[in-house]
Amino acid sequence: MKIKITGIGSYIPQKEIKNTDFDKHVFLNEDGTPFGYPNEVVINKFKGITGIENRRYAEDQYTSSDLAFFASQRAIENAKIDPETLDYIIFAHNFGDVKYGTTQSDILPSLATRVKNKLGIKNPKCVAYDILFGCPGWIEGVLQANAFIKSGMAKRCLVIGAETLSRVVDDHDRDSMIYSDGAGASIIEASDDETGLLSYESATFASEEAGYLYFGKSYNPDLDPDTKYIKMYGRKIYEFALSQVPAAMKSCLDKSGIAIDDVKKILIHQANEKMDEAIINRFYKLHGKTPPENIMPMSIHDLGNSSVATVPTLYDLLIQGKLENHQINKGDVVIFASVGAGMNVNAFVYRY
Repeated sequence: MKIKITGIGSYIPQKEIKNTDFDKHVFLNEDGTPFGYPNEVVINKFKGITGIENRRYAEDQYTSSDLAFFASQRAIENAKIDPETLDYIIFAHNFGDVKYGTTQSDILPSLATRVKNKLGIKNPKCVAYDILFGCPGWIEGVLQANAFIKSGMAKRCLVIGAETLSRVVDDHDRDSMIYSDGAGASIIEASDDETGLLSYESATFASEEAGYLYFGKSYNPDLDPDTKYIKMYGRKIYEFALSQVPAAMKSCLDKSGIAIDDVKKILIHQANEKMDEAIINRFYKLHGKTPPENIMPMSIHDLGNSSVATVPTLYDLLIQGKLENHQINKGDVVIFASVGAGMNVNAFVYRY
């Protein structure tokens, strides 16, 4: 038995934030001192490294569970199923519902429960819960759905990744330009043919790596130090990802029995264009090869880094044919991979 994605949907907020919108920000160093160069230089360097030109922020009236609800509706419609037949709703996020203009997280009740409520599902045996697994949360949710279905505990699961990172960024930290908002959702069911999930890898590195992404105070010393924002050690994350993600992808591919030349697309977490390119190059180098053209679709240029939402959203855009120079055909093999807070790394090989 295999499991496969029978429905996919995403929600991309309409509030577009361009790089030029950061012109007036007061960016500071970690010690609170000002940069020695103008914002135009900061923004140009940022774009050169990350590839990000625009990003999307959630509309003011919506929270993460709202975005997840919209994406879930589309996935359910795409799969043409009755939501009452869902056995599990697995919601991956990091910061819960954060209302616009605040930084306080609200996770009671769980966001999965809120989505179930918004969908109007009455079946009490549809179990709803959240997972906190950093940016790889949606992939981990798919792996949990795989375990539930193969064990006989479920036949059909809704797996969601949604986040509103714009609500937890420090405006004085230039890394704030990376983050965005969005949601992706998928229906996971058993497959009785050759399509679906072929192999997977998942790991948590929790020694020194545990603190590479964290919640910390603003770089502005005049702000309340007890108000926390998402922070990261970018260079350490880059080095960690370049070391661990290609290795996990290779192990996953080896277990699948698929030759690397038969891989048609690699959908990787949209964290940083240069980092993702380096990961793909390292992955192919491990096989003594160079990456083929158009192997790696990207959405980060226009959508930014929406954490758990990036991979399912990217897959939805690919399926819909909305990524220029990228398409997927029946029988194609795709690798999904991600890295994020934990530090967590995961991947799966999938036949479409």
